[in-house]
Amino acid sequence: MSTVELTTAQALVRFLAAQYTERDGVRRRLIASCWGIFGHGNVAGVGQALVESGQGPGAPLPFHQGRNEQAMVHAAVGFARQHNRLSAQAVTTSIGPGATNLVTGAALATVNRLPVLLLPGDTFASRIPDPVLQQLEVPYAGDLSVNDALRPVSRYFDRVTRPEALIPAALQAMRVLADPAGTGAVTLALPQDVQAEAYAWPREFFAERVWRVPRPAPDPDVLDEVAAAVRAARRPLLVAGGGVHHSEAEDALRTLADATGIPVASTQAGKGSLRHDHPADVGGIGHTGTAVADALAREADLVLGVGTRWTDFTTASGTLFAADGVRFANLNIAAFDGHKMGATCLVADARAGLEALTRALRGHRVPAGHEAAYTEGKKRWERTVAEAFAPDPFDAGARPSQTQVLGALDAVVDDEDVVVNAAGSLPGDLHKLWRARSPRQYHLEYGYSCMGYEIPAAIGVGLADPDRHVWALVGDGTYLMMPGEIVTAVQEGSRLTVVLVQNHGYASIGALSEQTGAERFGTAYRFRDADGGYTGAPLPVDLAANAASLGLEVWRAGTVDELRAAFAAARASGRPGCVYVETDPDPAVPAPGPEAWWDVVVAETATRPAAREARTHYNHNRSHQRHHL
Repeated sequence: MSTVELTTAQALVRFLAAQYTERDGVRRRLIASCWGIFGHGNVAGVGQALVESGQGPGAPLPFHQGRNEQAMVHAAVGFARQHNRLSAQAVTTSIGPGATNLVTGAALATVNRLPVLLLPGDTFASRIPDPVLQQLEVPYAGDLSVNDALRPVSRYFDRVTRPEALIPAALQAMRVLADPAGTGAVTLALPQDVQAEAYAWPREFFAERVWRVPRPAPDPDVLDEVAAAVRAARRPLLVAGGGVHHSEAEDALRTLADATGIPVASTQAGKGSLRHDHPADVGGIGHTGTAVADALAREADLVLGVGTRWTDFTTASGTLFAADGVRFANLNIAAFDGHKMGATCLVADARAGLEALTRALRGHRVPAGHEAAYTEGKKRWERTVAEAFAPDPFDAGARPSQTQVLGALDAVVDDEDVVVNAAGSLPGDLHKLWRARSPRQYHLEYGYSCMGYEIPAAIGVGLADPDRHVWALVGDGTYLMMPGEIVTAVQEGSRLTVVLVQNHGYASIGALSEQTGAERFGTAYRFRDADGGYTGAPLPVDLAANAASLGLEVWRAGTVDELRAAFAAARASGRPGCVYVETDPDPAVPAPGPEAWWDVVVAETATRPAAREARTHYNHNRSHQRHHL
């Protein structure tokens, strides 16, 4: 057997450079590049291997320098989502705090079914230098390290304690990363001595390997059952989830909607599966959904879920699908998700399944009254969107509302721009109001709703698709969580604009706190007042100045007209930038409220009137919850 002598880290870099995915005859690098921050746990191993491999044009594994380990995972997740999970990135860190900083990002990747390869350094396999700097000592288990915290948030985990153990571990890692039903964060913990240890590797290990991503077809008998249920339904509703995008099934969905007239609502991950102006698109569904979509959900006798995992926001915590006898059918690549809601489970690729279902429904169309009703509902909601986006005709100099910020951005973006968001009050407004123009424009991470995701993810989107302009929409709370990757955006020359909305606190949780009887406690960014709480004057922070200090070109906007001008200038600029706006906390036209409930528990006993009243409302709503069996 022909061999080549390399360190474990050098072998890993060479192996990763030879891995590809292939779907529909198109081949892509499985691991396109590597993010990293170096410390004593990986600098002489993976760090040296990256230097050894070369970092010029055509590098086997290009390197990106990050500022925060969690943010590097977010960037890799943004990259993978933009590539429909067919290409991913690796992230390397040192041991200790560098490794534990990966946990939040790993959870986000796994929750959202998005691939990322994590390569944290680990303590010495030999255990001679124990305890090393940053080593966690566990009295009851000598083989634990902080990397074991990554086990529950990884779809695959292995610790490579000998060089030759890398071979099966690396192959298993690639299998999981390329698996459309089982992907997520994959962790290979790399003891620092093993990283630098030499071994005679079989050359076959470094041969090009193609991981084919299949499109499993639906079972014919189950397909017939689902088609029969659709034909029998009087008020069907299709719910499009993120799997529609991952499968590149948007055209197949549009063909089905055109042929049958079935209305299509979307989850946060599925928004944009149909263009906003398609006659069958009724917008977002659930707690942050549109009035027309949620009304259809309450009356639906058959709900067809495509590529959705049915989170509590989508189901309004089990209260939304209220019709007696409502039935569910799920088309999903993962049986785990397909069996939810007591559904008939059609395990298949979303595109292959939708194409097969369209053929099975040839000649069928929903009742004319159903189509007329949702068409009229869609028109009414479009008027609601226009009112929310419109500037105040009586006060052109007024501070804009958050929905007017979105309206100003809507007037500037084109079909190819990407809008990235994850947390705060913006996801609700975006899900209800944003007019998605293309499949990749609406990039909402709402599976984990992780504050700090937006800026690094936007960098990842830009690396995946450099020709698109990317807008990272952040409130001041999210911005303060993780602004450091702005430096990375400047360094990489990203076509990125941060839209920084200053509302002086955690606006979303403040409103939720008020609804649940917690009276906005601890949610405002203010000085302490005489009552001991944070009820004084707003903090005199200047986040626009902070963004400028990190290298962004900054535009300050105080009105809707100034916003539109700033957005246009930012889009035309060749530099990473920031549009800063302070919003009106009490606008004349508030954002549309929730059209469905969300179960956030309220104190069962309390002396304060706000909590007691909130509990009364809570008990009323909870009485409508149900299991779908």
